[in-house]
Amino acid sequence: MKQFISFVIKEAKHILRDKRTMLILFGMPLVLMLLFGFAITNDVKNVRTVVVTSSMDHLTQQAVDRLAASEYFTMTQVVGTPREAELLIRGQKADMAIVFGPDFAAKRSGVQFIVDGADPNMAQMWTSYATAVITNADGGAVNSKMLYNPQLKSAYNFVPAIMGMLLMLVCAMMTSISIVREKEKGTMEVLLVSPVKPLMIIVAKAIPYLVLAFAILIIILLMARFVLGVPLAGSLMWILVISTIYILLALSLGLLISNVAQTQLVALLLSAMVLLMPIVMLSGMLFPVESMPAILQWVSAVIPPRYYIEAMRKLMIMGVGVDQVIRELGILLLMTVLLLALALTTFKKRLE
Repeated sequence: MKQFISFVIKEAKHILRDKRTMLILFGMPLVLMLLFGFAITNDVKNVRTVVVTSSMDHLTQQAVDRLAASEYFTMTQVVGTPREAELLIRGQKADMAIVFGPDFAAKRSGVQFIVDGADPNMAQMWTSYATAVITNADGGAVNSKMLYNPQLKSAYNFVPAIMGMLLMLVCAMMTSISIVREKEKGTMEVLLVSPVKPLMIIVAKAIPYLVLAFAILIIILLMARFVLGVPLAGSLMWILVISTIYILLALSLGLLISNVAQTQLVALLLSAMVLLMPIVMLSGMLFPVESMPAILQWVSAVIPPRYYIEAMRKLMIMGVGVDQVIRELGILLLMTVLLLALALTTFKKRLE
């Protein structure tokens, strides 16, 4: 046991001495949280809007005032024809034009939207928000009730996704590179012939990353709650339990990658291809899985972060009980067992 603890301490000191690794491990969560929380957002704000009307009657003026009073739209100018509004949009001087028909006051209808559709998702959101504001006679911002996220903050969606991405990258990528580094330096042979069993060596190298993953998890949760204002509506205990299972899954995947790769470059490329791109594109982090083609939905079904992100969104944002995340918990447990068994089976106790 003393030898095992010595290996753990040795690996921990090695990680702590590497300032670049420490900067990546603790700098990346801070930067990503701030970026996705404040900079990279799909919130609707300050949409440059042009009003097109031939007569500014009382009801039309009320609708325009409601648009101007909301935080979503910035009224730039009023023009007389749709052609003028279209030229402003094509000249990048406006994002959207709202055309009020001459019978708007009489029929409460006859509104047309001319929108910059370069980003179709944002264009659809602008149109939906504008419709809600115009048709809301009470003057509220949106004539609907939003459960769990009444302010429609993007951070509510991104924080669980960042947790899934960072924990996977830190545990899997860093663990695989750490073990492959020993192979490249030729020190793995020395470790394998030491009195400590090879499996214990691998576990000893993984434990510091397990501790670091928990530290990163705590940092993310604290920033989410006190910097971004994202609630922790569900049980903190179950958030930690599911996160622990997910971290063990990521460590198992890192060990599996290290068994295949012989150099740090290969390990890094494998991690990027196997982890980073699928996490970002297919896990539901940025794009809804339900909107993907059927074949990509099948591919996303084998990506572990998808289930972790779904579970965290339910626990953190919706505040549901563990009975509502049994499916995600079961899948993560099964994946952990399978990956760990596969990693241990393919682990080579002798280097070729």
